[in-house]
Amino acid sequence: MAGSWDGSYDPGSQSDDSYQLERLHIEPLYDAFICPLTKQVMRDPVTLENGQTFEREAIEKWFRECRESGRKLVCPLTLKELKTTDLNPSIALRNTIEEWTTRNEAAQLDIARRSLNMSSSENDVLLSLKFIQQICQKNRTNKHVVRNADLIPMIVEMLKSSSRKVRCKTLETLRVVVEEDADNKAILAEGDTVRTIVKLLSHEQSKEREEAVSLLYELSKSEALCEKIGSINGAILILVGMTSSKSENVLTVEKADKTLENLEKCENNVRQMAENGRLHPLLTQILEGPPETKLSMAAYLGELVLNNDVKVHVARTVGASLIDIMKSGSMQSREAALKALNQISSYEASSKVLIDAGILPPLVKDLFTVGALPMRLKEVSATILANVVISGYDVDSIPIGPDHQTLVSEDNVHNLLHLISNTGPPIECKLLQVLVGLTTSPTTVLNVVAAIKSSGATISLVQFIEVPQKDLRMASIKLLQNLSPHMGQELADALRGTVGQLGSLIRVVSENMGISEEQAAAAGLLAELPERDLGLTRQMLDEGAFQLIISKVVKIRQGEIRGTRFVTPFLEGLVRVLARVTYVLSDEPDAVALCREHGLAALFIELLQANGLDNVQMVSAAALENLSQESKNLTRLPELPAPGFCATIFPCFSKQAVITGLCRVHRGTCSLRESFCLLEGQAVPKLVALLDHTNEKVVEAALAALSTLLDDGVDIEKGVAVLCEAEGIKPIFDVLLEKRTENLRRRAVWVVERLLRTDDIAYEISGDQNVSTALVDAFHNADYRTRQIAERALKHVDKIPNFSGIFPNM
Repeated sequence: MAGSWDGSYDPGSQSDDSYQLERLHIEPLYDAFICPLTKQVMRDPVTLENGQTFEREAIEKWFRECRESGRKLVCPLTLKELKTTDLNPSIALRNTIEEWTTRNEAAQLDIARRSLNMSSSENDVLLSLKFIQQICQKNRTNKHVVRNADLIPMIVEMLKSSSRKVRCKTLETLRVVVEEDADNKAILAEGDTVRTIVKLLSHEQSKEREEAVSLLYELSKSEALCEKIGSINGAILILVGMTSSKSENVLTVEKADKTLENLEKCENNVRQMAENGRLHPLLTQILEGPPETKLSMAAYLGELVLNNDVKVHVARTVGASLIDIMKSGSMQSREAALKALNQISSYEASSKVLIDAGILPPLVKDLFTVGALPMRLKEVSATILANVVISGYDVDSIPIGPDHQTLVSEDNVHNLLHLISNTGPPIECKLLQVLVGLTTSPTTVLNVVAAIKSSGATISLVQFIEVPQKDLRMASIKLLQNLSPHMGQELADALRGTVGQLGSLIRVVSENMGISEEQAAAAGLLAELPERDLGLTRQMLDEGAFQLIISKVVKIRQGEIRGTRFVTPFLEGLVRVLARVTYVLSDEPDAVALCREHGLAALFIELLQANGLDNVQMVSAAALENLSQESKNLTRLPELPAPGFCATIFPCFSKQAVITGLCRVHRGTCSLRESFCLLEGQAVPKLVALLDHTNEKVVEAALAALSTLLDDGVDIEKGVAVLCEAEGIKPIFDVLLEKRTENLRRRAVWVVERLLRTDDIAYEISGDQNVSTALVDAFHNADYRTRQIAERALKHVDKIPNFSGIFPNM
């Protein structure tokens, strides 16, 4: 006879624990209760013809095995053959066993109750929990017994145990107790129990996490508890994390996923899931939910912060549905859809998905139709349109109105300009951003330029430079910067003709709060204005613009301003603006004075070495060309002393005065600061070094600056000597031989012809077939002026006889 906690009875293997508990039975275990085959207490005892009693299921299995193996049907105890396999229920024995079981289970349950406390040993608590599990699994009615005995709060208390085994067994027991029992689930959900279970989800032990999520899964089957679970801070976040974790076991991940599926019954949980990266339930509600749910989910989608990959996924999943709501829903629904589309469209790739889904026509229609939307929603529509336009999609290929009109058709650009003039700053800003996007694309900018010119909107757009709203001002400056390569003179005229705009641009550039996108755009706009516009340059001189720009350039080069992503375009723009002062040196004395006072020649020479900044190097070389061109006018020619009395009467007695310290090239007194002499500034080697640059525009600018040493009005022979000393002759011929662009060839042929006037160089080059071939090619295929110069160069190397006059002198 034996007894144990778990209802298993095996006299042959009696543990110490079961022995301790055996004494607690209110009556002993009778041998007649034990099935000879299973060694367990029988639940459905049946009797054979020979009077032997067995568990029905066990004896049926015995008979089946006998038949399958071809053996005789015998009694498993006596091994005597049976005439029949009829089984007679032992009803009296079954009733006796059930009464005995009920009495003993009640006794064991009482023991379990007394063991469920913190002072009990770990082993006693584990045995108690195991017993409660087994009686609940044995008979569902026992779950009511457990509930009525107030055991559920006592089991819950065991979650506070310091023993990991006890906590795991407690979670497992609670799951068994509440399984398919709504009343037990309701009791378990009282107080902070669910919060405690959620805390165990993030426990370091995987077994505890597995048991906790299994219990939560069971609780989540109750719709009434879904809201309770979702309301626990961090519950959904942890569950979502578990579903994407690679460290969890498959069962835990699966249970976490199923728990979340159950929690989707509550809208608030769906919102939390979306917030924590599980968007599918929210998107499904937008696609399939009732109208009220669609509205609330779309509105929440508009409030979420999504990463770019998610935006693309959302656009593909619900973009078309949101566009349909935007077109035909109630005003409240349209607002929700617009805000969601605004969120999604803020990434280029997702914007393109929305364009393919057909967002552009209804969006433009709502913007242009009076009364279609309130102003606050027109602002959202304008924002979406700006996002869509800057995505890089060819919007000119999408018809948005009758007669195959597109967004850049003249009438539609006029409508945009009209809206800009008749709305408030927030919408004006977004619409200007639309135009910024349209003018960024080379395929649409000319359409916008034509519409602006035909509408006379240039001055209106320029006036936005002075507005106090920074976003609006920046959008206008970026637009004007995009327009300036195509309508620079119109913008220059507008800036000169209006009061304050030029000064506002200069103030933006000179701000001392790092380097902003607005500053870079303002510098870029000023840089694109016609460089030879004398009136504009004079106005900038009068307003002290160049001094401010010089200060900024110097600070950037000295490292006082650095570390922003706009520093390169800002510096490039500043240098271009600064270079414009060198284009008016012959007409504007103040420009010469500015260059002298601030040592601009030295600054541009230093900028030649701004490696990696091709535009800065190119513009600096061009500025040095302009300064060097003016050197021959600024050099001070020597004053020869008057001849003495005897020398005037007897010239043979006169001795020519010798003046030292003169510039070899300009034949006068030169300096870098006063006359901008490249030779004095040691700029020649730096310019020669740029002839090997990978950017042909930099090479062309450097060659142009060097050509001023060979220009009319200077000592060409000495200029050649200077280039020889700087080892510049071979690089110049290499430029000719490479023939990278037509402009470079034109410039190189001119310089080579000047070099070949020196007999030594001509003699040396005459044997170089490559140079001859390059000159002959220019002689045959270049423009008229270059062909004429090539002819002279070929004469220098005796490839064409000197009496040849194929091209008349010009």
